[in-house]
Amino acid sequence: MGFDRLIEHIREMQNPTVAGLDPKLDYVPKFIRDAAFASSSDPLEAAASALLTFNKGLIDALCDVVPAVKPQCAYYEMYGWQGMRALVETIAYAKAKGMYVITDGKRNDIGATMQAYAAAHLGTTAVNGEQVAAFDADALTVNGYLGTDGIKPLTDICKTQDKGIFVLVKTSNPSSGELQDQYIGDKTVYRVMGDMCETWGADTRGAYGYSAVGAVVGATYPQQLSELRKALPHTFFLVPGYGAQGGGARDVVPAFDQNGDGAIINSSRGIMCAYQKRGCDEHDYAMAARAEAVRMRDDIAAALRESKGE
Repeated sequence: MGFDRLIEHIREMQNPTVAGLDPKLDYVPKFIRDAAFASSSDPLEAAASALLTFNKGLIDALCDVVPAVKPQCAYYEMYGWQGMRALVETIAYAKAKGMYVITDGKRNDIGATMQAYAAAHLGTTAVNGEQVAAFDADALTVNGYLGTDGIKPLTDICKTQDKGIFVLVKTSNPSSGELQDQYIGDKTVYRVMGDMCETWGADTRGAYGYSAVGAVVGATYPQQLSELRKALPHTFFLVPGYGAQGGGARDVVPAFDQNGDGAIINSSRGIMCAYQKRGCDEHDYAMAARAEAVRMRDDIAAALRESKGE
């Protein structure tokens, strides 16, 4: 229940981070692209094949270091149904390697449509008398701005199938304050949304005190991150913005509770494209990603120790 499985993965690896798998062809080493396009005359089929090969190499290198991966749907959708097949196969491969999978889809709708999104990404669908999982991720990012009607179909599945959701609360992008920092009465919009996460998840709390309704809170706003951690004691945080977007290890420290739980920190390009930044041979892309993931883990661990005066 809640995010117990994720918390246990994090504790086992002593690493509260997630690797974003947001691949574009420009990020994929040339030798992988060349092989994929030599094997198919369909450009979308070749692109999807290259993405999947790239992802598998990253997962192989990271699975014993990083507890989770976070594929972003848009980077697969842009390559058509072939790209979406690569997403399905990426999720299955990561789970087979023991990794927790967060699909970053930011889905939201109401009624039967939201039930369909929930079934597609987290649950199962009835097909010819059989319940079949389509994408089968462990968690999904969602937009909560349609209110409870857009969340309840998800929490129903979270309770019955041990899944989780992360609701957009205070996002890492520069213009997030245009809406999220506005006030409703005496509270900011992001604070109202955070309070709603606490309410939505009240009956899904797990053994570690966190519910199945998490929140996306950006590392680029450490003051708000600290405010929300204190205000939302049962809400697990997914924290984007570390690395390429400008957030550092000290910025993410406020996301964690007194036990060092309560958050998982994302890095996408920083890990995927580490071989480019380090000037490595492209054949070593996976080992460069692993080295960056270890550096990130150690960077955050050091900042957490410093915050405790150790």
